[in-house]
Amino acid sequence: MQPYDERLTAPRSWWGLSVLAGLTMGLILLPLGTLPALAGAAAGAALAAAGISTYGSARIRVVAGSLVAGSARLPASALGAVEVLDEEEALAWRRHRADPRAFMLLRGYIPTAVRVEVDDPDDPTPYLYLSTRDPQRLAAAVESLKVG
Repeated sequence: MQPYDERLTAPRSWWGLSVLAGLTMGLILLPLGTLPALAGAAAGAALAAAGISTYGSARIRVVAGSLVAGSARLPASALGAVEVLDEEEALAWRRHRADPRAFMLLRGYIPTAVRVEVDDPDDPTPYLYLSTRDPQRLAAAVESLKVG
């Protein structure tokens, strides 16, 4: 089994949003005085940073005989075919090919993905759509999990 662990962190440019949120909050509270404006700027930036960090904390791991993706955990016995999706295919699976029953660990800022079919008759989920920066490596790890 090949080890795999990826955190789907938010892009660096998003961290500038926390600065903008802080500045906005500071400007909103500026009529109340300098101290409330500074406190609002700090609080706004901290809250925005916490939100960005939480959104970027999703992980995909292949561990202990299972594929763990966000809140989903599937044993190797429930995993079917694995398909590497390039940018164009990933976009199609996010849009017109998407099944509403599918589990999607989707991050729009990551253009590539992997689609893993679910082979469990008791599970209504047809497949997992997993955004990943390294789709070939994830697919290889899932395939080795199924073999091993």
